[in-house]
Amino acid sequence: MKIATRLLALAGVSLAGLASAGMANQAADPLDPGRAAYAANCAACHGADLSGGQFAGSLTGADFLSRWGDQPATELLDYISTSMPPGGGGRLDRSTYEALTALIVAENGGAAGVRLADLTVPAAPEGDDEQGNELGLPGITNRYPFPASEPLPDLFADFTPVTQEELVAPDPEDWIAWRRGQLGHGYSPLDQVTPENVSDLNVAWSQALPVGPTMAEPLVRDGVMYVHAYGEEVFAFDAATGRQLWRYRRQMPEGTLMQGKKTIALWDDMLILATSDLHMLALDARTGRPIWDVRIPDAAETRSNGGPLVADGVVMIGLATQRAGGGLIAAFDAETGEHLWNFDTVAKTGTLGGDTWNELPDDERHGGSVWTSGSYDPETGLALWGVAQTYDTGPVRDLVPGSNNDGLFTNSTLAFEPRTGELVWYFQHMANDQYDLDWVFERVIGEMDVDGERRRVVITGGKEGLFDTIDAATGEYLDTVDMGFQDFIIAIDPETGRKTPDPALLPGRDRPPVFMCPHAGGGRNWSPTAWVEQNAMLFVNARDTCMEMRPTEGGFLSSGVDIYYSAPADSDGNFGILQGIDMESGEVRWEHRRRAPYDAGILATASGLLFTGAMDREFLAYDQATGEQLWRTGLTGVPNASPITYSVDGKQYVAVVTGMGNPLAFGLPNFTPELPVPEVNSSAVYVFALDTE
Repeated sequence: MKIATRLLALAGVSLAGLASAGMANQAADPLDPGRAAYAANCAACHGADLSGGQFAGSLTGADFLSRWGDQPATELLDYISTSMPPGGGGRLDRSTYEALTALIVAENGGAAGVRLADLTVPAAPEGDDEQGNELGLPGITNRYPFPASEPLPDLFADFTPVTQEELVAPDPEDWIAWRRGQLGHGYSPLDQVTPENVSDLNVAWSQALPVGPTMAEPLVRDGVMYVHAYGEEVFAFDAATGRQLWRYRRQMPEGTLMQGKKTIALWDDMLILATSDLHMLALDARTGRPIWDVRIPDAAETRSNGGPLVADGVVMIGLATQRAGGGLIAAFDAETGEHLWNFDTVAKTGTLGGDTWNELPDDERHGGSVWTSGSYDPETGLALWGVAQTYDTGPVRDLVPGSNNDGLFTNSTLAFEPRTGELVWYFQHMANDQYDLDWVFERVIGEMDVDGERRRVVITGGKEGLFDTIDAATGEYLDTVDMGFQDFIIAIDPETGRKTPDPALLPGRDRPPVFMCPHAGGGRNWSPTAWVEQNAMLFVNARDTCMEMRPTEGGFLSSGVDIYYSAPADSDGNFGILQGIDMESGEVRWEHRRRAPYDAGILATASGLLFTGAMDREFLAYDQATGEQLWRTGLTGVPNASPITYSVDGKQYVAVVTGMGNPLAFGLPNFTPELPVPEVNSSAVYVFALDTE
């Protein structure tokens, strides 16, 4: 469906000319209403004469027309009415947007006083006017034409909309969702790059990105790579050559705290993203132009740094916060952007779980942040989301007699019906977390043998390096696997999975200092795992660190403790851990340790390779069977996102994004002073391939 049709159907209006809007009678010059609206709403950013200002580019001239020339004026109208003013798209009335569009078209040489439905933005100029510049350097002559270049392929000519079925089982050559598909595996069936030839990988292409924390996995569809860069910019590149196809730049409200995101999402012919000004935005995947742009309701004082999940035509997004009342998950119709539901991740009085907050009033309950995207199980029709802990640990630490202080739904897996928001089941992995050890990470959906029976399961882990396996249909607890570095959980109930912390390690301002492992930063943390279902192997990277929790009057946690990094008592100085875990037997098959901690997620391929990245700016490949390092290369920046792989015209590529700033980039650099982080943050996408020339 075309952009204009979608927007008009959502708004419930039809295009009308300036005369029908009652504007023609307001002034003798039909452009006067547009000039007045521009001066009031646009000139501060775009300049008084539309030629560009301090905060935004020109709305006239060759550069503007190279993007908008020969396009219907109605498409320009749709764009500005959904995107402007920055962070407030749709705030102006329809007639004002029409007047602004008419002004822009006229200032670029188009007709004035004509119905917008009959207008086309003038075409970009064909040649150069041969003017030089103030330095006396000439332009390019049009008297002696340059040889014509070969026409470039139109990579969007045969664009195929992304379907629900593909999001579960993508074509081998594509990477169309976070972790490649909705099941959260981080696994690709491609096998051209193998343990035997991985050492022959070379850079195929690279592209610089806007500088800043860049954490989103790229997506690849039909030979096009989509990258969500810092500053809410989105790029489309030719995935084989790196040629830029389009760029979307969102104008952000002044003072917006910019947040890096873990992911963007493809659905139908749209690219869907969450923005730092707490909007959900759908772009046309072929052009980068907005289709719909909606504000997330009830999202004040929250942060959006996880990314969307789109399943069965519903866009879902989780938000992080420390505000009173806690976090939330919101849902929207993917076709129109219509808001469908919100779910409070901190249970309120009178609702399910509302009696688990130690008798705290609703407005004194905190936490329940969501800062990782969800997964979707097509067999059960359930969307699975993880929820974090509460930093406000003091009020729930000591049980009020006769009450319950589990603190739902912190550290839980939530299973929703996407369209209605019905909570079908939940499982709390760690009740009453007093240590800031979240369980908010990816949910892996797969099948494995449990006690001799084939089960469809959900696998997820917390910062402490414990991985729970639960039934995908019911949330029934099945098993827990321990990576082996935590020392504070002393018992796990084999029937319920409830975990018992060591009472001697309970922290607080009224208790002595506590030394325990791991550190509140993990253990395992931001970086997603990779799952190979054929042999039930889960690959995880983590950090071998501990913490001292010192009592204080204030405190990072409200029980009255500050948290300090420490090495384990028996540390060998290698803080980066990579493990291969057999989830059926619960055994750690191998472990690889290195000095610099890992900072990127893990990619697994059908040829038996693992790819990941570390704080020392190294991009690395390992053997899945043994953990042996097979290949490494240096990058100019720290890799923060998870690597991906894809294929174009039969050639396999491996890509990784840099741009230091995810949570793993902080705290540990002082552990390895000989490996300083770059003083100049370098954000880029690197793509590697075998040299087949």
